[in-house]
Amino acid sequence: VQLVESGGGLVQAGGSLRLSCKASGTVFSANGAGWYRQAPGKQRELVAKIASGGATTYRDSVKGRFTISGDNAKNALYLQMNSLKPEDTAVYYCSANLKRGSSGPYTTYWGQGTQVTVSS
Repeated sequence: VQLVESGGGLVQAGGSLRLSCKASGTVFSANGAGWYRQAPGKQRELVAKIASGGATTYRDSVKGRFTISGDNAKNALYLQMNSLKPEDTAVYYCSANLKRGSSGPYTTYWGQGTQVTVSS
């Protein structure tokens, strides 16, 4: 299974972007997924996550501006980002706990990252 992100780019402050993350290969089920970001010189941090039941969690700095959603039928995860700020600039990664068959444990997969740059 591979996770492939898309949708990053350069946007002015106040603008919007929608990130997508799609899993290729056979996916039997998912048990939670999330978006993380890493700015230069900083540690990777959780931006938002969604549980298998649909419950969502956001870091305080993005609450009210970002929305995480998923589409199980398409094996896809999304992050709608509105009112972007320069401090949102980072490489954004998606992560998901996936199972390829009916048996066995869930495995955490990571995408390769997509750059989001917000200019002031």
